[in-house]
Amino acid sequence: MNKKVGGIFKGDKVIWMVFFFLCMISIVEVFSASSGLTYKSHNYIGPIVYHTSTIVFGVLVAIVTLNIPCRYFKLFTPFLILLSVTTLLWVLVAGTKVGDAGRWLNFFGFTFQPSEIAKGTVVLAVAQILSAMQRDNGADKNAFKWILWITIPACVLIGLENLSTSAMLFAIVFLMMFFGLVPLRQLGKLVAIIAFMGIFAISMILIVGHDTTQDDQQLAKTEQIDQPKKKNAIEKMFHRADTWKSRILKFRKDEVAPQDYDLDKDAQVAHANIAIVASGIVGKGPGQSVERDFLAQAFSDFIYAIIIEELGIVGAAFVVFLYIILLYRCARIASRCENNFPAFLVMGLGLLLVIQATFNMMVAVGLAPVTGQPLPLISKGGTSTIINCAYIGAILSVSRSAKVKKEENIGKSMPQ
Repeated sequence: MNKKVGGIFKGDKVIWMVFFFLCMISIVEVFSASSGLTYKSHNYIGPIVYHTSTIVFGVLVAIVTLNIPCRYFKLFTPFLILLSVTTLLWVLVAGTKVGDAGRWLNFFGFTFQPSEIAKGTVVLAVAQILSAMQRDNGADKNAFKWILWITIPACVLIGLENLSTSAMLFAIVFLMMFFGLVPLRQLGKLVAIIAFMGIFAISMILIVGHDTTQDDQQLAKTEQIDQPKKKNAIEKMFHRADTWKSRILKFRKDEVAPQDYDLDKDAQVAHANIAIVASGIVGKGPGQSVERDFLAQAFSDFIYAIIIEELGIVGAAFVVFLYIILLYRCARIASRCENNFPAFLVMGLGLLLVIQATFNMMVAVGLAPVTGQPLPLISKGGTSTIINCAYIGAILSVSRSAKVKKEENIGKSMPQ
């Protein structure tokens, strides 16, 4: 029986344990944080049944993926690039809007975010380029050019609807190039260009965007709600500038006294702060959150605040520890790979999951502006949960099927 179970759950056992704990935390905390969904649907058990089913399906996807030898992942790259470009263009034209962001596609009743597919595709393509163009003294200088040809179009298409995801993806690619020994001179020039473009982008956001933190009366005068004007080309390109500007202004404003805080305008941040302050060392206990009823995205973007409220500092630290272990194991697996492609792939996927988790947790505790990034493998999600499970499967595939360095093989064959 144990052999049969071991035959299913192959690969790095520590990764499996981290994956298991994250999934269990997800089921418990999403169930607790979905009070708003249960109230609207009048179905107490429906949302958690759907989420649990999604996780179970995601585990099956991970098992299927880990059984694919990692060398075959290269074969999927052209098809994934074509799929990513097609869906990213499609979502710009006919995407389903939630709020002011059109990030979702509805395909025969199945809703998904093309950016989730594009992130993994870019990491896969960059890993291939870095591995194919490695030399004795590091990556060939032409690798930098080819990587940018893949990354920049993807980041631009993603960034028009989801700026935070675009910035995060570019940061991951930059780190992959750093670990892939791309010449530091090229990376230095890239940092300078990014800094200039970042200043330009923020300036355009502050110029084009309207301050939605103003009261409704002033906002009506500013945006002429009664008589909306036709937007020019720049305003269409920066159609989410209002949201971006309000997030920037909210994040950089001076500290507000508790009695002066506006719970209506800054509801998400305010109730996340209340949840954290009310947590204590061990929290209120699973299912005992109060702020879940006031946080619109308690089961997604702000689920870490609910985790802190219910599980306390101890539970919050445990979640952080799980992601640290995940990144450490990815680095360990990469260091043992004899070939470059699986090493770069596993590090890229590890960075993708952990950096997104870091963004989410920093937002929840007020260290970063609101970005709309879910907490990987914990937040409620459909395609994002399944695709993150596929990433875990790919990491496990590398740990299982990648050729190990000769030193490791020698060490294993030596008598103990």
